[in-house]
This record gives sequence, structure tokens and C-alpha cells, in this order.
Amino acid sequence: MKLNEDVLRGIWKENPTLVQVLGMCPTLAVTNSVANSLAMGVATFFVLCGSSVLVSMVRKLVPNQVRISTFILIIATFTTIADMSLEALVPSVHKALGAFIGLIVVNCIILGRAEAFASRNTVWRSFLDAVGMGIGFSLMLIAMGAVREVLGSGSFLGVPLFGKSYEPWVFMILPPGGFLTLGCLMLAKSWWYARKERLAAEAPARKEAA
Repeated sequence: MKLNEDVLRGIWKENPTLVQVLGMCPTLAVTNSVANSLAMGVATFFVLCGSSVLVSMVRKLVPNQVRISTFILIIATFTTIADMSLEALVPSVHKALGAFIGLIVVNCIILGRAEAFASRNTVWRSFLDAVGMGIGFSLMLIAMGAVREVLGSGSFLGVPLFGKSYEPWVFMILPPGGFLTLGCLMLAKSWWYARKERLAAEAPARKEAA
């Protein structure tokens, strides 16, 4: 059960975007299309899983004085692999993402999980935690990218949806659109939790009435 919680925690309960509000730079900057969001999500997922596993493997060998610098070096190595892979496989997306791929090195989600979890737990648990956090982050990127591309460009993955008569909401693919979309997602999550708590509080009264 505990292993399942390691994965599910990052997907919903402690989602890095909606709950911890980490990694806001790529979340707001690259989610103007689904393709960019998907590529960034996959790259971050790869770096997060690889660095968490390696940090957990060497956690007992690294002196405390150089702990953070070692973690950053490990993260930078996996980021470079992700950067070169994207450039080779999808050069157009790599060009669109630009410097944001390299900035994965300083993504608070990755360094935070390395310090708070991977450096204190087994390799398997660290991997599961990274998988959960990576999926949670990627899902939010894709959700934001889908909303912004559909409304801002009238397309999904570059495929037109509404025909030539559609007037795109251009502001949705601009920075204000990113803030608006993120705010709506956070509002939806808060509403869901508030509704769940209200129903739980009203349950005894409904049971007595029945």
C-alpha cells in the first residue's frame, strides 16, 4: 500500500503544479501548445526518474558538505541527455522549447525530490516517487497545453478543429493565458476538495435523516 501511495501522492494529493506550486517557469512558458507541453513533460519525467534513482544509489557515499552540488551535477547530466535526445528526435519542438530544456537543471521539483525523498529512501521507493511526481507534472502541462492551444489556436497537436471561421483567442497562447489557465485548474481542484469535505460533514446528518 505504501508503494502505491508513493506514486499516487505526486499525481494528485501532492501534485507539484496544483498543490506544491513548483516548476512554474516551464508550466507557464511552454504550455502554449500540446506538442511543447508533451515534450517538456517527457523530458522532465526522464530527468526526474533518472536523477532520483541515481541520487538514492549514491546517497550513503556522498559527503554532506557536497550533497547539493552532487545532486545538481547528476541532474545536469540527465538534462543534457534529454536535451540532446530531443534535438535529435524532434528538432522543431526542441527549437520551440529553447532554453527551457536546459533550465530543467534548476527545476525545483527535481532538486526538491532529490533532497527531500531520494536522498533518504531506497532506490525503488525513490523511483516510484519520481514516477508519481513526473506523471503529475506532465499531466498538468498537457492539460494546460490542450486548453491553451484549442482556445488560442483553434487546433490540437496542430490539427485544426473549428474551421476557418473560428476566431482564435490569441491571449490564451500569451503569458496571461497561462496564468488564467493555471488559475482555473487550481480553482477546480480547490472546489473539488471543498465539495468533498462538505459532503463528508453532511454525511452523518443524511444518515440520521434516512
